[in-house]
Amino acid sequence: MKLSGKVAIVTGGGSGIGKSIVLQLADDGADVAVVDIDESAASHTASMVESRGRKSISVCTDVCEKQQIEEMVESTKKLGNIDILVNNAGVEKITPLPDIAVSEWNQIIEVNLTGTFLVSQSVAAAMIIADRGGKIVNIGSIAGLMAIKNEPHYVASKAGIHMLTKQLALDLAQHKINVNAVAPGIIRNGLSSSQSLSTAEKSRELEARIPWKRAGTPKEIAQAVSFLSSDEAAYVTGVILTVDGGVTIAGLQ
Repeated sequence: MKLSGKVAIVTGGGSGIGKSIVLQLADDGADVAVVDIDESAASHTASMVESRGRKSISVCTDVCEKQQIEEMVESTKKLGNIDILVNNAGVEKITPLPDIAVSEWNQIIEVNLTGTFLVSQSVAAAMIIADRGGKIVNIGSIAGLMAIKNEPHYVASKAGIHMLTKQLALDLAQHKINVNAVAPGIIRNGLSSSQSLSTAEKSRELEARIPWKRAGTPKEIAQAVSFLSSDEAAYVTGVILTVDGGVTIAGLQ
């Protein structure tokens, strides 16, 4: 297994795409700390990891709170040195520009972008001290690569994650820490990267505009994350890997 002996942290790992990432990393041999603001969801996913024969802990953490993040990192060290971080925690809201309150803007930026920064900062510090290198994979979005109607705050947060990924890749290269991002397209059964698939009619309409004529799956995102978390991607850093069925090359609007 390509991640055998590795210890991973996945934020937002209790449900949706995050849960799929957790289980994929476990299936590929990693022990996983499941981090989520929803304690029950995190605990359930951690039990699924253990049922696969891997070690796991669940940690209820708000990625906007530095003290909670530091405590989460210390808790994860019980599994061993941290080798992999997946910054998946995020929120999305579809709101027309005139209706976006400052509080809503701040929430999206704080959770998605500031949360990614704060967790990366703390985990990278632990990786540097351990002096074993490491992998950081951020979950961006095609919304960080193209304009999406009625989501200026989400688009801004994901574009910020993409540039933060490149900056961290540069700053951490001397420590042999790879930093990359996966940019999902329209995904079923998880937090959609741009548009809601809440109705069958809307789903068919959106999928007809995707070059591959279907939405992606959480597992397809998880497989990309697992690749970037492995030694197979040892010379890959600062990359934004789109997993979108061709949306960004064709356009969606």
